[in-house]
Amino acid sequence: MSPVEKDRWWLQTVYKGDMPQLTLRSAVTGMLLGSILSLTNLYIGIQTGWTLGVGITSVIVSFAAFKVLSKLGLGREMTILENNAMQSIATAAGYMTAPLVTSLAAYMVITGKLIPIGVTIAWMITLSLMGVLFAFPLKRRFINDEHYPFPEGRACGIVLDALHSENEAEGLFKAKLLSLAAALSALIELMRSSRFMELIHLPGLKLPAYWDSLVYRYITPRLAGTPLNELTIQLDSSIVMVATGGLMGIRAGLSLLLGAILNYCVLAPWAIQQGIIVETGFRGILKWGMWGGVAMMTTASLFSFFSRPEVIAQAFKKAFRRQGGAGEDPLKDIELPLKVSMLGIPLVGAVTVWLAWHYFGVSIWLGILAIPLVFVFVTIAATSAGLTSITPTSALGYLTQTTFSVLSRGKITTNIMTAAITAEVASNTSNLLMDIKPGYMLGGKPRHQAMGHVLGILAGAAVAIPVFYAMIGHDPTNLLTDKLPMPGAQAWRAVAEVLTKGLSFLHPSARIAVMVGGALGIVFELLRKFTANRFPISAVGFGLAFVITFHTSLSMGLGAILFWVLGRILRKRPPGRSFRIWIENQETLCAGAIAGGAIIGILVILLEASAH
Repeated sequence: MSPVEKDRWWLQTVYKGDMPQLTLRSAVTGMLLGSILSLTNLYIGIQTGWTLGVGITSVIVSFAAFKVLSKLGLGREMTILENNAMQSIATAAGYMTAPLVTSLAAYMVITGKLIPIGVTIAWMITLSLMGVLFAFPLKRRFINDEHYPFPEGRACGIVLDALHSENEAEGLFKAKLLSLAAALSALIELMRSSRFMELIHLPGLKLPAYWDSLVYRYITPRLAGTPLNELTIQLDSSIVMVATGGLMGIRAGLSLLLGAILNYCVLAPWAIQQGIIVETGFRGILKWGMWGGVAMMTTASLFSFFSRPEVIAQAFKKAFRRQGGAGEDPLKDIELPLKVSMLGIPLVGAVTVWLAWHYFGVSIWLGILAIPLVFVFVTIAATSAGLTSITPTSALGYLTQTTFSVLSRGKITTNIMTAAITAEVASNTSNLLMDIKPGYMLGGKPRHQAMGHVLGILAGAAVAIPVFYAMIGHDPTNLLTDKLPMPGAQAWRAVAEVLTKGLSFLHPSARIAVMVGGALGIVFELLRKFTANRFPISAVGFGLAFVITFHTSLSMGLGAILFWVLGRILRKRPPGRSFRIWIENQETLCAGAIAGGAIIGILVILLEASAH
């Protein structure tokens, strides 16, 4: 069928135009859940540099909430398309937090200056809106015409369909599991807080932040003369990162664990003995140890990106093709009009260029040059996300940083902020396409999803940004501490420093680490490619372990191992309740533990900061 014929078929057989979608309650619910879940992504981003999809979590929570309200006679259940519109809002709020833990944090660390909160809000909303304006024209090609799978979005659509079909008991079961996991994780976070336990007059029941602290009452375990806790070799009592490891899978989890053992148990003790690292603790080790890990992540990301020329070629194939077929556009009254993007992209792009020039010192011509690069990178990122659910944000950011290090030599802040424009917009666009996919599957109205994404952006900005500033105490020197490690910002800063200053400013051993790490990143990717993805080490996971604490890598590694072992054991038995809980609902359990613990974790940080 021609594209027009496909659109006509979808309109006649799938579209449910008469079903409530973007209603007041779906909008309010989406903004509330999005605000809360944006804090989940903020917390995980601070700890790991990664962000997680929140679509399925929001779908289960809203389904259960309105199911209960309906049974109590306090309202009616959400329609499937109301739930879909709600998840569009919630996911947009979750994804828009990424710059806080990457480019903006890196800029503040480099300059030592706090970006005014109003500037941050304007900058992040502008980049996110540009992502929406790019996403909907691309939707016509990637989703309507070529039917790219967008696996993560498709999974969300399947969950929506299952919840709103006859199997409502399964949906309520998922909601109960999610709630229990969230409650347990939240309780643990509260019991870890000295301030909270004092407020409720139960200081004797406080949980230690790290279980190994019980050992230090009697002995001080050391490695090469350095106490283990000063090497961050500890066992965290929180289960948030254990749950995060459960979502990662065994390959990424083991890679983190192996990288952490090499960095903190071998290299760091040696460097301390040699006098290369003069300050123990996370920040001191990070200043030296991150270079090999960042080099590995960079070369692995870029090699993986360029080793798939078919994806790049497919991204630009038919990029400017017009729809064929006779007759006018059958979706003209329900799709976001193309003229909105044609007018909006130059307008929002001009605002972006002005903000970059006025507040971040990026010259006008370099800012203008970044906008066409956005189109190039958005097309590549959408193709990758559509085929694999993986958005190569890091690789695209590093490519932009390399480009502008040549065009603007020695200007490290220009390097950071131009990369922020291209990488963040590309990430937003591809992630939004992922969330548009369920709407297409279920017959939702595209304009409603477009409006929903904008509402989600505003909700995320209204909550996540002020909370971020409260967490850092309006002082950028509080970044890169044990509580706020910011590995994503570390990677951006490290790449920018090498590209603008060269390797000469590093200690000779760090230069060797850059060379070795860069080479290993390529070797690991080659082995992965030649073994058809059976090579057990992820270069990005292995390298990430060098920019986060040992205890974070340990927790995520243990989480991945736990669920892998459970899977191996339970799959050999006849399916029962344990299989249903731990295997069929693994994602539900992990999402609940992450959401409950992360949100309370942020509140605890704010509570303890207020005490000082």
